[in-house]
Amino acid sequence: MLKITPTPTHDCKKAIMGVHDAMYILGGKWKIHLIAALLFGPKRYSDLLRDINGISGKVLSRELKEMEINQLVKRSVSNTQSNAVFYELTEYGESTKSIIAVLAEWGEAQREVIVHKNNDK
Repeated sequence: MLKITPTPTHDCKKAIMGVHDAMYILGGKWKIHLIAALLFGPKRYSDLLRDINGISGKVLSRELKEMEINQLVKRSVSNTQSNAVFYELTEYGESTKSIIAVLAEWGEAQREVIVHKNNDK
């Protein structure tokens, strides 16, 4: 894990550029949600639409295409009668697992803080 400590300006700019690059690939409202869902295994389009509360079909389609272009997601068609389309993370997409895990852990902790704080009122 990256240790953020006060450093010279050059190191600060390098860190900011790294965050910028990561957000270029992962930015947007839904990409991290999609990665989190796909960390549990390949899913059909309809499964993603159902699992990710609030995303529209049009936006889901656009996000998946962008993620495919950025090599985070692989689209495959099954050889069954229905020719079902599945989306799964690539090895590159899987490399985000630790980021998503830390983010989920932090989010869960914050939810507990907020719920506890609101229950104390």
